[in-house]
Amino acid sequence: MPRYPSHGASLLALILAIPAAAEAADPAPVAEVLVTGARDSAGVAVDRMGGAYTVITAQDFEDRQVRVVSDVLRDAPGVAVSRNGAVGNQTQVRLRGTEGNHVLTLIDGIKASDPFFGEFDFATLLADDVARVEVLRGQQSALYGSDAIGGVINYITPTGQSAPGTRVRIEGGSMGTHGGSARIGGLSNGLDYVLSGGLQSTDGFVVAPGGRRSIGSDLGSLAAKLSYEVARNLRLRTVARYTSTEADTNGQSFSPPGYATDSPGSSTKAISSYGFLGADYDLMEGRWTHSLSVQGVDARRDNTTASARSGGDRGSRLKTSYSTAFRVDDGELVHRLTAAYDHERETFQNTAAPSAFGADTTRRSVTTRGLVGQYGLTLASRAGFDLAVRHDQNDLFRDATTYRAQAYWRLSDAVRFRAAAGSGIKTPSQTELFGYNASAFPFVGNRDLKPERSQGWEVGSDLRPGGGRLLIGATWFDTVLTDEIYTDFGAATALCARTGAPKPASCSTARNRASRSTQKGFELSAQAPLSDALSLQAAFTRLDARENGVREIRRPPTIASANLVWRPPGGRGSATLTARYNGEMTDSDFSAFPARTVTLKAFTLVNLAGAWKLTEQVETFGRIENLADRAYREVYGFNAAGRAAYAGLRVRF
Repeated sequence: MPRYPSHGASLLALILAIPAAAEAADPAPVAEVLVTGARDSAGVAVDRMGGAYTVITAQDFEDRQVRVVSDVLRDAPGVAVSRNGAVGNQTQVRLRGTEGNHVLTLIDGIKASDPFFGEFDFATLLADDVARVEVLRGQQSALYGSDAIGGVINYITPTGQSAPGTRVRIEGGSMGTHGGSARIGGLSNGLDYVLSGGLQSTDGFVVAPGGRRSIGSDLGSLAAKLSYEVARNLRLRTVARYTSTEADTNGQSFSPPGYATDSPGSSTKAISSYGFLGADYDLMEGRWTHSLSVQGVDARRDNTTASARSGGDRGSRLKTSYSTAFRVDDGELVHRLTAAYDHERETFQNTAAPSAFGADTTRRSVTTRGLVGQYGLTLASRAGFDLAVRHDQNDLFRDATTYRAQAYWRLSDAVRFRAAAGSGIKTPSQTELFGYNASAFPFVGNRDLKPERSQGWEVGSDLRPGGGRLLIGATWFDTVLTDEIYTDFGAATALCARTGAPKPASCSTARNRASRSTQKGFELSAQAPLSDALSLQAAFTRLDARENGVREIRRPPTIASANLVWRPPGGRGSATLTARYNGEMTDSDFSAFPARTVTLKAFTLVNLAGAWKLTEQVETFGRIENLADRAYREVYGFNAAGRAAYAGLRVRF
């Protein structure tokens, strides 16, 4: 394994050598609840988690002036983000070296992945000014089923009670960018309500090396989040969300050097609707809880080439869930038994116009049923253990059973040890199973595919020197992936014959690998109040991700970030300096056949954001992104944005 680069080592030294002033024995904050950490509607206190997690708070969103959620995820350990050049184009998030479709993404508890592609495109997710993100790392399929191999990302918007009032934001800046957001929320006669919306439009920048066409986008969202307390022990909840993404796109040359190419008239439009309706009912003074919910997603995508519709797809998901949890208090021992059942039906269809060879536009559906059992034991606040087991039945595959075990032990107020182990699965996508077209070089589906499977473990510790506000976390993880699904280019013509006549000379398909993939490494994080006015958050990840011994693409071995926040006495203003390092990584160049591996250079991006209150209700803000105007690429052949500046006003009342 190569030696750490100097900037990574410097950040590591910074994390482990926080000034002694930060170790003042201030009272530790009250433990917050991680709602994603259990199937129980009450969630789990973060200091009782045995697995690694990160919480990105509403204050973090505000300080860093986040506009697309994928950007703030770069500050969580174990997270790698790759965007095809401009905002609005495909954006993948990987956890601990796994694939983008190995991350289960939830939006206010709704499974958000596109049912057609089996993956969530983070290009479509605008940020709420006061949202929160929970990132659980490691296999979570025992709780959530397919997709949660690398972990779970839950994007949570606030309730009206937690963020009451009206907020309006407008801003503009570089590349013809303008946008804003508005939200109103509150609590009235038992009704908690939030209505919100956001918009961001940009003319973009030239993505293709040597090109002239700017790649712009228009992103919008509308949302409503309501809950009503029918009685002291009965609550109803509902969420509705609509997102629209329209973005220019570029093609990619299949001739050397394989860069993106100007493609006038090419674009994509993605529209998604999300819905959730649930009820929470408690008995025995909250010791026995019940939750029943129905959620759904409808995702549509249309692609345009040379100003003419060239393809599209549609997918929908309807999921019904029931969970119940029973708590038994026995002195210092607390037992918690949880059971859950999920019934999920996904429907998907290629909506491309039939080509000369006849596109497959068959509408198909798959049903999955999952049963979860979970047992937790807590000994006062000193130790705890949790075991979850899930059994899934699927229309198309053999039954799958997954597990997750985790434990923690608090040695003292300053030291806590934790460990976790588990398994995960990822079922094949619609495209992998059934193909997507029958052109001259089609992608043919493979209905004999097996789900991908993962096994892994982690050990870690959390240090709070002196019992104060300084918190340092360290985690070592090791994972093995088997039956990985890959694309076999130039498959046998016998398989191509399935596409019908005339039979193409060659085709591609999906297969399960005989070899295995491994992902291992360690993560460090730190939160430190350096003084009354200055605080630091930092993260560092070292990763070794390999397929059959070969380093996997778009997995930088080293990722690091640091956020330094200055907030002077009086609280009228703030300034945030953000530095993000992405180590050298590999990617694929498809101008050769088979594709050759290329190296993308390491880069460090620095952002500066600040805000100042003009009155108690009106605040002005501004930020500079990529302050050093660093040229870099996250995907081979696609340029990323240079220096950009933005400013605006925020009104609260």
